[in-house]
Amino acid sequence: MARKCLAQLLVLFVGAPPLFFSLGARGSGPAVAHYRGSHASMGTTYRIQLYGAGREDLALVAESAFDEVDRIDRLMSVYKRNSAVSFINRRAGREPVRVEPELFDFLQRCLAFSRQSRGAFDVTVQPLMRAWGFFGGQGRLPPEIELREALQRVGYRKLSLDPGRRTVRFDQDGMALDLGGIAKGYAVDRVVSLLREYRIASALVSAGGSTVFGFGAPPGKTAWTVKVRDPAFPRDPQRSALTVTLENQCLSVSGSYENSFSFEGVTYSHIMDPRSGRPVQGLLSVAVVAGSGMEGDALDNALFVIGPEKAQGYLKQYPRVQAYYFLPQEEEGWKMLSVPRARVAESFD
Repeated sequence: MARKCLAQLLVLFVGAPPLFFSLGARGSGPAVAHYRGSHASMGTTYRIQLYGAGREDLALVAESAFDEVDRIDRLMSVYKRNSAVSFINRRAGREPVRVEPELFDFLQRCLAFSRQSRGAFDVTVQPLMRAWGFFGGQGRLPPEIELREALQRVGYRKLSLDPGRRTVRFDQDGMALDLGGIAKGYAVDRVVSLLREYRIASALVSAGGSTVFGFGAPPGKTAWTVKVRDPAFPRDPQRSALTVTLENQCLSVSGSYENSFSFEGVTYSHIMDPRSGRPVQGLLSVAVVAGSGMEGDALDNALFVIGPEKAQGYLKQYPRVQAYYFLPQEEEGWKMLSVPRARVAESFD
């Protein structure tokens, strides 16, 4: 039965072929098994590396992890009509919608990030994403009247959560949630929690390379080493701008190169300032090392919107978080600012 399950599992992976092998010499104790696999979900490719001494079940553990990612996708996708979030988007503008505890707790955490960032991070941004053509499209410059109308339907203060009834309500019809900026980080966190339940000693979990969590360490190492892509050449896997080490931490990266369009010499990216209703200008990418995927994904978006001048004051709320800004520079392509180590002239306060 185990062989049949493993055979079924191997056909699920896309991208690089799964690898399953052991490290160590005979007679030196249990060999350290290593498994690597990938799975397409949530519009990206999730990749997992697992290590465990004497473990013969790593392939099946990975299967459970990928199943968990698919479950989160079915719960939170705005592109799947039968997801819980899509149901909220259809109904919450007209009546309170009761949701399950997991999703309600998730939305409460999203609102906390919104309050702490004063609206720089906001999951009600979907009307703006539609107006700018980034919701399932390639981007467009919206007419001002359309932009003003969309902005009226955006704002975390217009999202009402009732803990007693566990309901979600929009203050006006036409509002909609877009969890694309944070759902992948949450899925990574859920996978990490699951792997720990399975007593995995060391793992690296990646959601498309933009959210990467490392716990434990590969054999002979003290931490996982992860490279941040070069924002000037994001499609070249051989080029990197920064190397970070992850010790029970997550690297989250938000880049303007991920989805953008140009009009009359101006480039507009999908990273939206929910307060102004316009894409953020003047930044290439922001990388954040945080304690969880959800925290990292919320903060890289918020920091992108806030900008490096106010980032140090904002990060006083997160003393264990390290952020890196990549700004365009003509001669070298970009320059990097490290926060909180960067010297900035203005605080977020």
